[in-house]
Amino acid sequence: MPVEPLICADTATRVSSVLNRDVKQFGKKHMFDASEETCWNSDQGTCQWVTLDFPRTVKVSQLHIQFQGGFSSRLCTLEGCRAGEELVKISDLYPEDTHAMQRFQVEETVLDKLKITFENSTDFFGRIVVYHLGVLGERL
Repeated sequence: MPVEPLICADTATRVSSVLNRDVKQFGKKHMFDASEETCWNSDQGTCQWVTLDFPRTVKVSQLHIQFQGGFSSRLCTLEGCRAGEELVKISDLYPEDTHAMQRFQVEETVLDKLKITFENSTDFFGRIVVYHLGVLGERL
């Protein structure tokens, strides 16, 4: 089956923080609005993260992410689980510090929840800025 975007209006998302708690300007919804003008901007601190609770079970195979250069992560850890289970590590990704869209193939994993942890930020204060986040695969 061809891969398709898995994040939809019914996907419950959470983030570790939002810069100055200004969700209107820097909130999580901006990672999914397909606008080049808006972004999620975390507050400072180590290990920022995003969780995605899908409305139905999915098989993840790709991750697309666009950071702001200077506010990216040198290491992204992906964890996932089925409903009611504990998160388990899927893989580590090593993005570049660039504003370009980056596409990663990941080990195909069946899950209901995905957590992306942004470790080792390129920003001195640990902030992460994401303009676009896409998860692709199959709905099961």
